[in-house]
Formats: sequence, structure tokens, C-alpha cells
Amino acid sequence: MSKKSVVIMPDTRKILEQMGEQIKLARLRRRISAELVAERAGISRATLCSVEKGSSSVSIGSYSAVLHALNGMDRDLLLIAKDDELGRKLQDLGLLTGKRAPKEERI
Repeated sequence: MSKKSVVIMPDTRKILEQMGEQIKLARLRRRISAELVAERAGISRATLCSVEKGSSSVSIGSYSAVLHALNGMDRDLLLIAKDDELGRKLQDLGLLTGKRAPKEERI
């Protein structure tokens, strides 16, 4: 069975590339070698290179391991979708219609 490929939109690709560049700059500002970050993250130097290029084929676990190796920057991942303004507005609109909350299914 072949592996499914994910289609990455151009804007998302640019975001990933920017994120990779920011990770690389964070490493350089800390004056930590690529070899040491890769070792601390438990990944190969080639994978670190892919992270720093913003490759979409690298797992989010590898990204988080690299951020952790850069002195605990993985906590920044908690900021993703934290302030979901559109989602909250949509949720509030749904709550104003007077509908009941959906029943939970019991197994």
C-alpha cells in the first residue's frame, strides 16, 4: 500500500519555511552547533537540516524535539490556535439559537 501524500498549500509552505528559519536563527543566537541540537533532540543531523528548512515531511514530534533542545522553546507550541477568535464567534452564534447541546453517545 502506498503512502498518502499531503497537499501543502503555498501559503502554508511559506509559513513552514519561515518557522524553519526562525528555529535556525534561535539555534545560531544561542551559539549551539547543529550536531549538539540534533543529539539533544534525538534526531539525525539531516532531519535537523530539514526542520531548519521548514520541510513538511518532518514530523511535528521532530519539530517539538528540536524546540525542546533549544532550551524549552517547545512550550511555544501551546500558543497554536490558543486565541481562536473565529471559532469562538461561530460557537457563540450556535449557542444563541436556543438549540440543546448534542447528547453524548454511551457505549
